[in-house]
Amino acid sequence: MTTTDQWGQGIDLWQLTDPPSIPDAIRALADGVIPRGVLRFASASARGATLAGDQAPVEGMLTWLQDINRLDLWDGTAWTAVSVGQSTWKTITPESPWTQNGNSNGSLQYRILNISGEESLQFRGALGRASYPSSPASSYVVNNTALPSAARPSTLRTVLIPCSDISSDRIALKLDVKTDGYLEVHGFGSSVKPPWIGFNGVTVSL
Repeated sequence: MTTTDQWGQGIDLWQLTDPPSIPDAIRALADGVIPRGVLRFASASARGATLAGDQAPVEGMLTWLQDINRLDLWDGTAWTAVSVGQSTWKTITPESPWTQNGNSNGSLQYRILNISGEESLQFRGALGRASYPSSPASSYVVNNTALPSAARPSTLRTVLIPCSDISSDRIALKLDVKTDGYLEVHGFGSSVKPPWIGFNGVTVSL
């Protein structure tokens, strides 16, 4: 009859008094050890397809999702992110006539972060603009291509961003991070024509 390990982890260990069976002994050990390690899956959907039925997740189980480089913990009810790998900054192509490196703040970029278990979108850099129409639109979409689906918030996120006080009665504008992946900046007008708008430190929930 198998016995459990001395660390109280419930791992079955084959005994000399058990019927000889190398496959059964290996399986008993593997079934005990594998769920207590960090399981690797290509994606959350692959994990869901595998950890079901008799292999359903148990409280305390850890998994690593390779597509998004994230370590998740099963808390008994749901998967909660506990850590992420290096999150690479990705450059956003601006919509003309906006240009990169406004006010020498670098290119407009984004990355996906996990903050206390919550997926978030962070920006850095700034955009510049050499001129405006005499009567500019009240808002402008500033990215040429929509952010990928993984970087789009579940609902509209509205935050403040800084802008130059040169040629502008305001030093802050409203940024809408939209569910379709576009960034729309509001607040322009005949007396609000800043030569740059900034995004450093802007973070929104996904």
